Amino acid sequence: MKSPINLPGPVASHDLPLDQHMRMTRTSPSISVVVPLFNEVDNLEPLLNQLLLVMESIGEVFELVLVDDGSKDGTADRLQQLAQTRPELVAVLLRRNYGQTPAMAAGFDVSRGQVVVTMDGDLQNDPDDIPRIINRLREGYDLVSGWRHQRQDKTLSRKLPSTLANRLIGKVTGVRLHDYGCSLKAYRRELVEDMHLYGELHRFLPALASMEGARIDEIKVNHRARQFGRSKYGIDRTFRVLMDLLTISFLQRFLTQPMHIFGLGGLLAMATGSLLAFYLLVLKFLGQDIGNRPLLLLAVVLVLAGVQMFCLGLLGELLMRTYHESQNRSIYRVRQVVRGGQGDGGGAPVKAS
Repeated sequence: MKSPINLPGPVASHDLPLDQHMRMTRTSPSISVVVPLFNEVDNLEPLLNQLLLVMESIGEVFELVLVDDGSKDGTADRLQQLAQTRPELVAVLLRRNYGQTPAMAAGFDVSRGQVVVTMDGDLQNDPDDIPRIINRLREGYDLVSGWRHQRQDKTLSRKLPSTLANRLIGKVTGVRLHDYGCSLKAYRRELVEDMHLYGELHRFLPALASMEGARIDEIKVNHRARQFGRSKYGIDRTFRVLMDLLTISFLQRFLTQPMHIFGLGGLLAMATGSLLAFYLLVLKFLGQDIGNRPLLLLAVVLVLAGVQMFCLGLLGELLMRTYHESQNRSIYRVRQVVRGGQGDGGGAPVKAS
């Protein structure tokens, strides 16, 4: 295990020149760092000190959005105190423990930067990787994800399940990354505004971004052993990951066309049930007894299930239209619109040859 990193404490706002303090508090940041926290009181100050050193070295206006997710160990109180000493620090205190996905969504909503960086608050993500991941994002990507290629976790309980999950997620979603579980990621502001997080979908942010047409890349990042506290993750999350994966897979394929899956299944069930019923009807006309045949029950079940699935598809279509129209949310994403001659007032008309 690496030895604890000793860094200077935060500088109080009254130690800054007044004009610099006002500029830092009023200027809209270009970079936001969002960090969900849950019972990380021992990691809070070392994390803040490391983040400040790294972000100040970049030379751009930044903000640190630290979200306390209903901690019980004094994290919220200490975060409030620290927020009064640094104008760059934004403390978001949730009323109770909602989970990492809602905490991250709260950080996204509060953040103002054109580039949004996320990371864990347990000091296992290295803040020194932030400049590299931002530079890669600015090479033309919408999302850049970290890859903990030398992960400092237990093999059987953490690394092996994570490796299997990453392969399964990549195969199902079509977005192949080495490390879906790495929280160190960088996003463009427009992508963050397009994505809506529910449940525990923070693990699948690259897949959600892919649904929005995002350009995604991955870079190797450093991963450090936990120094304080204990991990909040265990093998029990496997079931939740599988359920969320099914949700993502459905959303990717049928979000705007739910009738394509429910309607097709319903038509197949009704057609099969109808054929079986017709076959039994012919047997009945031939004088055979069909009342005790299991095939009759199967035919009835298939027809009823088919009708229900078809109606479910229709309801899904109505809900999909309500979802998009109530939010004025389009079913497509435009990356760029280029208009010829716009810079000089419209340009000359093009003559036909």
